Amino acid sequence: MQTERGFTLLEMIVVLVIIGLIMGLVGPRLFSQADRAKVQTAETQVRMLRGALETMRLDTGRYPDEDAGLSALVEAPADAAMARRWRGPYLDEAVPDDPWGNPYRYSARASGMHPFSLYSLGADGREGGEGSDADVGYVPGNR
Repeated sequence: MQTERGFTLLEMIVVLVIIGLIMGLVGPRLFSQADRAKVQTAETQVRMLRGALETMRLDTGRYPDEDAGLSALVEAPADAAMARRWRGPYLDEAVPDDPWGNPYRYSARASGMHPFSLYSLGADGREGGEGSDADVGYVPGNR
């Protein structure tokens, strides 16, 4: 008669400790890759939104004001003269949120060589920061 043998509690603890050590080494690298991917996604979305803003400016003769903001890319302006020149929507879908779930910031204030500011506040959702917490995009120069 053969008896069945299971794992002892000590064997299970040893396996869990080994898995914990592996995750302690690999986990931070995986999370840093995910953070880097979100920053790259934000940079790409800012460039896409900039292109839509530039196309809208070519049609209407100006960038949206701060009251209309980025919604002017998908909704016709209330101003009748500007609405006649508007050829939108300039995005296939609604204006996206940044990869951290926050809306992109748009301002008519210049940012470097760009006549507007368009940026994400990064992972922390606050101005400034470093690494994945840094602001991404065309940030206003005088904050």
